Amino acid sequence: MWFKQLRCSGILGINQRNADYTLRVNPRKFYLLVDDKLFTKQLAIKNGIKVPQLYQLIKYHHEIPTILNTADKYKKFVVKPAKGCAGEGILVIVGQKRENFEKANGQLISSGDLLHYISGILSGLYSLGGQDDHALVEYKVENLPIFDQIAYQGVPDIRIIIYLGVPVMAMLRLPTKESKGKANLHQGAVGVGIDLVTGITLQGVYHDRIVRYHPDTATPFTKILIPFWEEILWIASKAYDMTKLGYIGVDVVIDRDNGPMVLEFNARPGLSIQIANQCGLIPRLEAVEQHYKEGLKIEERILLGKKIAELTSKKQGNN
Repeated sequence: MWFKQLRCSGILGINQRNADYTLRVNPRKFYLLVDDKLFTKQLAIKNGIKVPQLYQLIKYHHEIPTILNTADKYKKFVVKPAKGCAGEGILVIVGQKRENFEKANGQLISSGDLLHYISGILSGLYSLGGQDDHALVEYKVENLPIFDQIAYQGVPDIRIIIYLGVPVMAMLRLPTKESKGKANLHQGAVGVGIDLVTGITLQGVYHDRIVRYHPDTATPFTKILIPFWEEILWIASKAYDMTKLGYIGVDVVIDRDNGPMVLEFNARPGLSIQIANQCGLIPRLEAVEQHYKEGLKIEERILLGKKIAELTSKKQGNN
């Protein structure tokens, strides 16, 4: 009974996502472009898309101590595994105190702990399949004031699902105390639906429950207009041309000084975005297949995505 109800609601499940979409329209040979954050960064730069500046790439264990020189120069930085997944392995440093490094939650770690942490990254502690990895040391994104009260000790990002180059669904991901300042739903962040047409936030999802207030700050996060919305849609839609992957999640962050920047691409984006939007993906994906034409410009694909989103939202009773 419940399966039939989900099907009638147009909810896309993980098995159907894999069989009907990712396996069918995502050529395996292009996965490396999105599974390795270094390749993603290089690809974005090549296509004129802004990304957080790469301060240092650490590939070998004997290079690990050089992070201390980078830290002394920049003070604030982010360390992340090139092949990490689900937000695992990301360390945000916001400053230094008494020869220690301060994390976003105020906790301090020693230089020795930092070196040990990076050693774990290189050993594959956070990578897909436990394979050897590289550590990226990059610019720490600074939050927009509009997000200060709805993002706990971290920076939110925007996840957009792109199908055949057409944006079909979006959500704002808000860090929480539970997620330790990371905008990842698997670690306890809040996913907030976004009206694809207007860029205005809807209700949110927190541990599969519908919420309208941030669990830590009690601040409402509905009816917020996402800055740079049209530019974000353009960047996300461009990802299709860059990666040649037909079904992809694009994560964009808005920096206080640099505007929208690509964080990463995901060839297997999660499905909680449907709960956040109170709308199933299947009707939108099927509508794209019905109306899509080869050779559409990015602006035309964005317009198509908006029309589909508006039509399907009305049919499913979403405001």
